[in-house]
Order: sequence, then C-alpha cells, then structure tokens
Amino acid sequence: MNEHDFEAQLRADGYSEIESQTLEARPGKGRHRHLFAIRGLVLSGTFNVMLDGEPVTHGPGQIFTVAEGQLHDESIGPEGARILVGRKFSNSHSEKVAANLARSS
Repeated sequence: MNEHDFEAQLRADGYSEIESQTLEARPGKGRHRHLFAIRGLVLSGTFNVMLDGEPVTHGPGQIFTVAEGQLHDESIGPEGARILVGRKFSNSHSEKVAANLARSS
C-alpha cells in the first residue's frame, strides 16, 4: 500500500492525528500504554513492536497496530525507520478534551 492510500484509509477509519516520522535506531522505550489506538505503515527501515511478550518486526510496506491502552514496547532497527502513523482517540477521550477546553474558556 502506498502512503497516499494508507493515509486515506486512516482518515476513513477515524484516525485524526496522522504524521510521517523519521526515527533513529534505538532499543525499546520500556513497556507502556497510550490513550489512543495506533496504526502505522513502515516506509523504510524496521519498526519492532512487542505485544503480549511476542516481538514482531515490521519492514517496508508492512502495517503495525497497537490498540488503545494495550501494553506494548517498540524499538527501531539499526538502520532507523521512516513511518506514517495515525492516532485514533476514543469518544470518551474526545469528550474529556472538549470538557476541559470548555472549562478553560
């Protein structure tokens, strides 16, 4: 899948924050969670995701996903990686953000 088609699919599936990232080689960040779902397309290099203790290496053209709140770790291969990634926030998260903005106005 090419970048344009992947981005269009992200938008159609409700992913609102979409960006291209160039990542340097690095070991894992440590197990963590996000308050959003992630879907990414590897454009170059390798992007490694560990879910449920199982490492999976993703190379160019492959898609990775991490569900909202899912415990995971990620590392970047020795040549670095370039990815196109989207974040999808749940309705409850969007409602909390809107409420906080309304309170601060």
